[in-house]
Amino acid sequence: MRTLISIVAIVAGMTPAPASAAPLPEGSADHTAGSQILKHEGAGTSRAESPPVEGKVPGMDVSSHQGDVDWKSSWDKGARFSYVKATEGVHYLNPKFTQQYDGSFGVGMIRGAYHFALPDRAGGAAQANFFVDNGGGWSADGRTLPPALDMEYNPYGDTCYGMSQAAMTGWVKAFSDTVFARTKRYPAIYTSTSWWNKCVGGSVRFGDNNPLWIAHYSSKLGALPVGFDFHTIWQWQAAGYFPGDQNLFNGRMEQLQRIAAS
Repeated sequence: MRTLISIVAIVAGMTPAPASAAPLPEGSADHTAGSQILKHEGAGTSRAESPPVEGKVPGMDVSSHQGDVDWKSSWDKGARFSYVKATEGVHYLNPKFTQQYDGSFGVGMIRGAYHFALPDRAGGAAQANFFVDNGGGWSADGRTLPPALDMEYNPYGDTCYGMSQAAMTGWVKAFSDTVFARTKRYPAIYTSTSWWNKCVGGSVRFGDNNPLWIAHYSSKLGALPVGFDFHTIWQWQAAGYFPGDQNLFNGRMEQLQRIAAS
């Protein structure tokens, strides 16, 4: 028999998180964008290789693992945008968020915040609200990227968090719709093709509204996740020239500025 909370969630159009998730291991919290993708899919790019960069804008993403980032050094090396981890699940706040988020803005970068999802710990709407309340907002200043949702392999167990594709699709939609309701921007979705195709699938075309931030560690991009015809950002290397992960915006600076503005 369904519990009352499950019935209420279904009526409200939300997908409740599974109730069977084990307690988080003591001391666990901070997973970087791509940490589990790197673990499961490997790093196919050596530091001597790089993808074609002509007509694209280099950038980076960071979390507390990078500590206090020397943003001027990254700017001087050519980074022009950054995503900064803000939250994870409904329990973790990046203690370095202010230094990283404000610091990247201070040197002139276009920056945004991202949330590492744990779909079996709380519903999509609950995690979206936690994210927006703790750094995941958006402002029409021309310097703020859309909030981003990091969807990848479960750090604690089953690849798809014990959820069916239909349940995971509902979870992502609840997160996306809640962020849009609160910020008027659909979140970018960070993921890998392999994980997304296995765990989410294509019953909803998220690419119609959500910019794709694709993780694929190679000098060539490869296939995109089902439901996306275009990528906005490519995380092509897990570590390298800039602190954190290495990214390329799929366009020129003026296009990046337009995405930040509207």
